[in-house]
Amino acid sequence: MVEVMFKPKKRVFIALASLGIFFAGVFAYLLWRVSLPGLAGINQYLPIVVGLLGVLVIIAFFVGVCGIVLAILGVPVLTLLHGWAWNAINLLFPLAVFLGRIFRMPRIKIEQSFIEVSNHLVRNQGIKVPASKILILTPHCIQLDTCPHKITRDIKNCRRCGRCSVGLLLDLADKYGVNMAVATGGTLARQVVKTIRPKAIIAVACERDLTSGIQDVFPLPVIGVLNERPYGPCFNTRVDISKVEDTIKYFLKNEDKNGQ
Repeated sequence: MVEVMFKPKKRVFIALASLGIFFAGVFAYLLWRVSLPGLAGINQYLPIVVGLLGVLVIIAFFVGVCGIVLAILGVPVLTLLHGWAWNAINLLFPLAVFLGRIFRMPRIKIEQSFIEVSNHLVRNQGIKVPASKILILTPHCIQLDTCPHKITRDIKNCRRCGRCSVGLLLDLADKYGVNMAVATGGTLARQVVKTIRPKAIIAVACERDLTSGIQDVFPLPVIGVLNERPYGPCFNTRVDISKVEDTIKYFLKNEDKNGQ
């Protein structure tokens, strides 16, 4: 069975994040009103201080969403604003998922939108790193399930027979001189990142793993490439090699590219 994938739309996450900020502001105001007598009993200026802090937090998140929108529209923004927008999407993701559940919106749709927004913001930063500091990180399900040569511990065990995407990804890694690793789960993925210590990651995975991975390694820049699932999730998955190569070229822009 082929898994149905939604066409990613950045506005889905932005709309939910904006709505979340609005509801958070209303909730914070109501909480502040209820707490007024108690705060005033401690100190007469405490209600004002707490109220101002609440307003500043809400404004900060609102500015973050504005930064996301401006970046997507291609409007030049201050580096500080762009950086805060990148922080904001990771902080607002749980709230967006919560609201999506209320409105019965498929989580996969929100995750795909989040990945698109995150990828866009990373690309807008113009990050340039040497090949030795780039890591291609993939899940183990990208290997053919009947392959006797297991690569989760040593990717060099791959025979590059062409029956799955692993060999093609290794060819890319050799061509550009970047690192590549296969992880069986989040714990191993974090160990790989800790060992290699990359400055940029090209992550291949499903929506769930990409969203959690992006947040786990934040603020390390990650560009996510959704895998293809012709046989369903977590089984003989594939990846568009051209998308991975384009991402490598983006990170290596203005750098010396091996094989070029």
